[in-house]
Amino acid sequence: MMKRFFIAAVAIAAVLVSCNPDSKKGATAVGGGAGSAEFSQTKAQPEADSLGNIVKVGDMAPDFTCTLTDGKQVTLSALRGKVVMLQFTASWCGVCRKEMPFIEKDIWLRHKDNPNFVLMGIDRDEPLETVLKFAETTGVTYPLALDPGADIFAKYALREAGITRNVLIDKEGKIVMLTRLYKEDEFAQLVAKIDSMLQ
Repeated sequence: MMKRFFIAAVAIAAVLVSCNPDSKKGATAVGGGAGSAEFSQTKAQPEADSLGNIVKVGDMAPDFTCTLTDGKQVTLSALRGKVVMLQFTASWCGVCRKEMPFIEKDIWLRHKDNPNFVLMGIDRDEPLETVLKFAETTGVTYPLALDPGADIFAKYALREAGITRNVLIDKEGKIVMLTRLYKEDEFAQLVAKIDSMLQ
């Protein structure tokens, strides 16, 4: 029994490391959990929840302008009147790679032709060539945007917090749902929420 518990704990730790920005730099500390040292608060950091979010449901989504991989610029506040989903991602995140085909199949392909819906993957601090290759290897066709220095990400979560995470924004620009990592039940709730908002 203890052996199975230990194996499960190691597996969970591996997932968290794979989705933490420091893991791509060879860091050995496991990040992303509640009470983790990476979330210790300083005066310079905004207050975050246990998942590293500095925004919450009901907040106005922080505005930003991003550049998509095709060179087009998009400003979030210009999308008012539409349901918007942001997916924070990166090529080195194993859970992102697991989740993205589900986002493609269950969300993007169902709603891509709806003029009232926008989905953007925001790639954390990687060059254009890497992001293009990432889209190709994951098979996603939804728009991906560049986020140099993770500056857009830092408007929504602690800069050192992990990914994947999704932010669902209503037509008024308010956050209605936040997700972290890929959990089937939570993802199903996200899909149902988007469906209901677009009816």
